[in-house]
Amino acid sequence: MERSAGRSRRRRRRSRSVLGGTLAVATAAALTVTGLVSTAQAADVNNAKNAGFESGLANWTCSGGSGAAVSSPVRSGTSALKATPAGQDNAKCSQSVKVKPNSTYALSSWVQGGYAYLGVSGTGTTDVSTWTPGSSSWTKLSTSFTTGANTTSVTVYTHGWYGQAAYFADDIEVTGPDGGGGEEPGPVIPAAPAGLTAGATTTSSVALSWNAVSGATGYKVYRNGAQATTSTGTSATVTGLTADTAYEFSVSATNAAGESVKSAAISARTAKEGTGPGPGPAVPKHAVTGYWQNFNNGAAVQKLTDVPADYDIIAVSFADATPTPGQVTFNLDTAGLNGYTDAQFRADIKTKQAQGKNVIISIGGELGTVRVDNDASATAFANSVYALMQDYGFNGVDIDLENGLNATYMTKALRQLSAKAGSGLVITMAPQTIDMQSTSGEYFKTALNIKDILTVVNMQYYNSGSMLGCDGKVYSQGSVDFLTALACIQLEGGLDPSQVGIGVPASTRGAGSGYVAPSIVNAALDCLTKGTNCGSFKPSKTYPSLRGAMTWSTNWDATAGFAWSKAVGPHVRSLP
Repeated sequence: MERSAGRSRRRRRRSRSVLGGTLAVATAAALTVTGLVSTAQAADVNNAKNAGFESGLANWTCSGGSGAAVSSPVRSGTSALKATPAGQDNAKCSQSVKVKPNSTYALSSWVQGGYAYLGVSGTGTTDVSTWTPGSSSWTKLSTSFTTGANTTSVTVYTHGWYGQAAYFADDIEVTGPDGGGGEEPGPVIPAAPAGLTAGATTTSSVALSWNAVSGATGYKVYRNGAQATTSTGTSATVTGLTADTAYEFSVSATNAAGESVKSAAISARTAKEGTGPGPGPAVPKHAVTGYWQNFNNGAAVQKLTDVPADYDIIAVSFADATPTPGQVTFNLDTAGLNGYTDAQFRADIKTKQAQGKNVIISIGGELGTVRVDNDASATAFANSVYALMQDYGFNGVDIDLENGLNATYMTKALRQLSAKAGSGLVITMAPQTIDMQSTSGEYFKTALNIKDILTVVNMQYYNSGSMLGCDGKVYSQGSVDFLTALACIQLEGGLDPSQVGIGVPASTRGAGSGYVAPSIVNAALDCLTKGTNCGSFKPSKTYPSLRGAMTWSTNWDATAGFAWSKAVGPHVRSLP
């Protein structure tokens, strides 16, 4: 989706003239003396620096390491702020802004996600703030303030609320008289990229790379003249292509000022029909799944090879939607991952697989917008995921669509993918608790529809509040009963025990609510598999073949010193 420029438009006041004397004597010379007095007020500017977080967190300070610049979602440009509150931290991010005394300023910001506050302190008069309880789309917060007679700087801030979901902020403005810092110069449209070349091809994809362009914050890739995908780096893979077919590709560079002209076009041909990727390592009887973050949100940045051996399935988070409904692609966030290159990433997938691990691509996440709701989008989904498997060597796919799922067409998509990939395909799912309360829910129906090819459902036992257990009683999250009584619904609702896993945050910062200590996870595993260490709820039978556990994320696990995987990993391997 095209996004508007991140810089604020300058607002100019009209010059005012006071005519004196007689018009008849208003000669050029007279006007310079006393005939015409002319005054012009300077233009208002946005006094905030790095207002769109295009330079990361430069000029901003966030409490407790709670903030990070992210590439999605953004309102304009290529970055926005994501700040994640904790139990004792409201994720406050602030900046000292130069202002003029006795002046009025308009303060605004666009926000999304959880509770979001915008305010200013140190005005010398009345400090102000405004807030919203949360929104699923960009919402503008705005207010104004007047500085005191001796005020030359104020503190502008955003924050969320304790223990609530992360909030996003972008395009913060402190618009008024120049306080002395001036408005940041806007970007200029970048030059056209050079050096476009085609790399590896499959039956349905072509890998492309090009030279970096100074001042560019992103790139658009065109196939036969139509936009096919975007990238924040200097490479991309165009998927959803037809086998043994020639295509023409070009690329342009973008930033907040606009889009460059397209590069010189090149031609590339997809591979002929052949066999797909071979089966990967067998998933252990009892397995641990961990999500690996392809972005920096304040958790420890990792390479795939940094993920401990305790993890049997590594879900790369996340694939990106394309303009084609159902179609996905993948763009490694090299900048956010401290220079982790595409070549290193691909090599590390092979290294993990050689160690007996499965590496899969996750679709969705909290903000994922992939829609599979008709036959065309189902086919586009299957083709594009299979192309990523061929291109990167992924062993399968994880379905983590938190914004709706259509069981009919997701079933078709996954069956098409299975037909292409064969019996070695790994399919995992990570529904929210509400999605698995009843077999009539779309997620539950999808899981039952593909039971013969499904690997594991790792429901997210967090960010949900209290829910019903299989005995009809209400259980509060954060307890062993919550884990066991809700798992019982899946176990008694038709899934094989080997297809049920317990999904939890790796640390208190890994989710807004629902964190449980690793000892509680292990107790729930014991209760379900052996009938020991239960709370007030005890299942009517045991499920020795229960698959295991999952966590969000390996990065948050690393941030907490791998306390989760060190405790849960060995325990899962010791299950009957």
